[in-house]
Amino acid sequence: MKDRLLHSLASALLFAGLLPAPSNAEDVRGAALDAAGPRWVLPDVTAPRVQRVLFESAAVKAKVSCFVYTPESYDAEPERRFPVLYWLHGTGGGLPGIAPVSAFFDQAIRAGKIPPMLVVFPNGLVSSMWCDSQDGRVPMETIVIKELIPRIDATFRTQAARESRIIEGFSMGGYGAARLGFKHPASFAAVSILAGGPFDPEFRGPRATSNPKEREAILQTTFGGDIECFKAQSPWVIAQQNAANVRDKTRVRIAVGSKDFTADLNRKFAAHLAEIGIPHHFTELPEVAHSALQLLNALGEANWEFYRQAFTPSDLVKPSTKP
Repeated sequence: MKDRLLHSLASALLFAGLLPAPSNAEDVRGAALDAAGPRWVLPDVTAPRVQRVLFESAAVKAKVSCFVYTPESYDAEPERRFPVLYWLHGTGGGLPGIAPVSAFFDQAIRAGKIPPMLVVFPNGLVSSMWCDSQDGRVPMETIVIKELIPRIDATFRTQAARESRIIEGFSMGGYGAARLGFKHPASFAAVSILAGGPFDPEFRGPRATSNPKEREAILQTTFGGDIECFKAQSPWVIAQQNAANVRDKTRVRIAVGSKDFTADLNRKFAAHLAEIGIPHHFTELPEVAHSALQLLNALGEANWEFYRQAFTPSDLVKPSTKP
């Protein structure tokens, strides 16, 4: 039990960019797979301007938790409504990442780099892949799209429209941002994919080769052991199926570090989007490994420009489609 908890903590710190990614990063995440079942309610976190929100989920017939950051102006301007960034965590769970990631955005808002916005951190469990599991036990996509977004709009003073929502994620969260953003373009103005994965349709990339036990556990628990189910749920296929609804309507970016083990598959996914005619910006940052905050910081001013433009629909232009 102690080893499993330590591995889970290490995995979450990797996601948050608080630890450098070691050569066996996939082994660390693989050890974090939770065999105890879905943990829908997470403990509270200590982070400025972040609150835990509980709501009843009809999909799982139980309480579910998420965390919401609100900017200082949310309290200072009680009549104002705000855009929302949905931030999806990576494999292993995102609890320890909430404080540093929310602080990252808070500092940018205070500095005037981006407009004041809410940042919502859904609970994606350890390895949900941000999709509905084949057996129905983990209806993650249903929770996010049909329950969480309406609840946030009903509970907080949001600008409740697609033009005021971004979905973003790192690693497994980048995979989730891609599949949810491309599958539900009516819900999001922009999709931000940060070192996303696994993007290989056969699920035999670096994650599978470095940790076959994790690959098998995810394939079994989420996709019923059916590789065809995995393919059907993948962003690769969803983007192809829904390209006409995404093309020139949704702002898309992909960012990955040159030293990230997901770099090659992110390049291939960017090339796939170009082939099916989905405009996007692809950026590969030199000397950046598998770390969310390292990647975001390395993007520099271009990172803040993405959020500013995403919340300005009239400014949508056709970005480069070349990876």
